[in-house]
Amino acid sequence: MFTEKERQLIGALSPLAAVPADLTNRYADDSAAAHLGQYIFFDERFSLDGETSCATCHDPKKSWTDGQAVPAAFSDQLRHVPSLWNVAYNRWYFWDGRADSLWSQALHPLEQADEHGGSRAQYAKLVHDDPDLKQAYERIFGTLPEMSDASRFPAAAKPLATQPADPLNVAWGAMSEADRETVNGVFVNVGKALAAYQRRIISRASPFDTFVEGLKTRDERKQRAISDSAKRGLKFFIGRGNCILCHHGPNFTDNEFHNTGVAELLPLQRPDHGRFLGVHQVLNSPFNVLGSYSDDVEAGRRSPTAYLVNFVHTKRQFKTPSLRNVARTPPYMHRGQFETLEDVIKFYSTLENPQPKQTVPGLPQRPIPPAHRHGGGDGEHILLPLHLSKTETDDLVAFLESLTDESLDTTLMVQPDSPISR
Repeated sequence: MFTEKERQLIGALSPLAAVPADLTNRYADDSAAAHLGQYIFFDERFSLDGETSCATCHDPKKSWTDGQAVPAAFSDQLRHVPSLWNVAYNRWYFWDGRADSLWSQALHPLEQADEHGGSRAQYAKLVHDDPDLKQAYERIFGTLPEMSDASRFPAAAKPLATQPADPLNVAWGAMSEADRETVNGVFVNVGKALAAYQRRIISRASPFDTFVEGLKTRDERKQRAISDSAKRGLKFFIGRGNCILCHHGPNFTDNEFHNTGVAELLPLQRPDHGRFLGVHQVLNSPFNVLGSYSDDVEAGRRSPTAYLVNFVHTKRQFKTPSLRNVARTPPYMHRGQFETLEDVIKFYSTLENPQPKQTVPGLPQRPIPPAHRHGGGDGEHILLPLHLSKTETDDLVAFLESLTDESLDTTLMVQPDSPISR
């Protein structure tokens, strides 16, 4: 069914390599740090209202996402919640790439007003004041500085450069530089523990991987791991469809950003410029891999961040997601524009956007401004309509479903009894 050239292309899609090292996080592969990170991931105290955890949106029962177009309970202006499958392999984080490491990514939602909404001072105090968290933290990161003095360490404080009069920013400004550095250090270590945990959420043992192994070893039994329909879909994926151009390698992503021309179907208060603003944010973040909180600044200087320059053409570009376990993570695209894989394939088949959703359950009912109806712009010129038949669409879906992996250790999907590893 496959030519020799096709076999070579397919062979490059599996197996998934070992999780790459993160030299900027010396605790990335520390089992105690991963255990603490797993506990914090499910801990609702790491939020302003005490009711929100990382797992609220990245629900392991929903394949590490929330199953919604956007997390409307928090804000209809947020983007679709990306899954956490194989995030250890990412080069950039968030749809716009505004974080350049998994540990720095973890810090953003903890303070974002329309997500966890808390502050770094609050989280540092929580770790300091909770006996179990403190013991677990100190076993990994060393002795915590004394933070009991409320006049030096307020219950809530964080920098808000665009809101200088905000009480949280005022409280942050009133702290000494040394005390702010203490809080930042604890905050960053929380992110590094969360990253150590999330590096274990790996998908690499799908029926497709078994098939590729069989193809390489001429094992006919393993080659039957996926259906004939999936094989035809794979042939189209690497051939006429050229899906492999952006979804290549064993993680099925180029780790870059593209404007596919997908229209904004849900109301936005202002245009979403995607990667254009993401580049600005990552370059100006004190927590990027070039900064003092990196555990290996030299590694940061060798990273893509060190060579990152912004251009106007990056407007409305969004990150290419991995396709592993994609069948388990609907809806799709950066604002959940498409409900099914069939809808996604139909878009690439015609490059025609559906009508904007003027009425969406759970979202405010406001019209989409005309400028946003084609918020994706014209898209990249490499995109051409594929004009797929119904059979070709079904075959592509069958192939994408063959990337599903059910083998994750279920103990990673729940909160441990204690933050202290045994």
